[in-house]
Amino acid sequence: MQRLKTRAQFQAALSGGTVSRTPHFALHRVSLPQLSSEHPPLFHTQDVWLGAMLPKRWARRAVTRNAIKRQIYVVSALFEQRLPCAAHVVRLRSGFDRTQFISATSQLLKQAVRAELEHLFERACSANRAQSAPALP
Repeated sequence: MQRLKTRAQFQAALSGGTVSRTPHFALHRVSLPQLSSEHPPLFHTQDVWLGAMLPKRWARRAVTRNAIKRQIYVVSALFEQRLPCAAHVVRLRSGFDRTQFISATSQLLKQAVRAELEHLFERACSANRAQSAPALP
């Protein structure tokens, strides 16, 4: 699995549309263009590409953003074989309640984030399977 690094890669992945959504996360995907020698491509290999976007608006503390990013990359590695060769971005779209999750590194927050990410990727993989399955007569 490759990681998105440049702003252009993130913008390209976000332009593809949302394929899965949970209360706190959204997964965006764009299929990779065929590689050409005309100009340097954004994605130099046909592989699964992944990036994480966690705005300060929804996760103020850096320790919270880093803990959630680690969870994103760990959970995505579990689903790597089932994801299509495309560029994916997991975007935090709302904050976790600070009264319920007091510590950024609490087990309760880690479990909640992991469960929601597993649900997000499971829905994305099942949607991909439904799109790629041939229509029955």
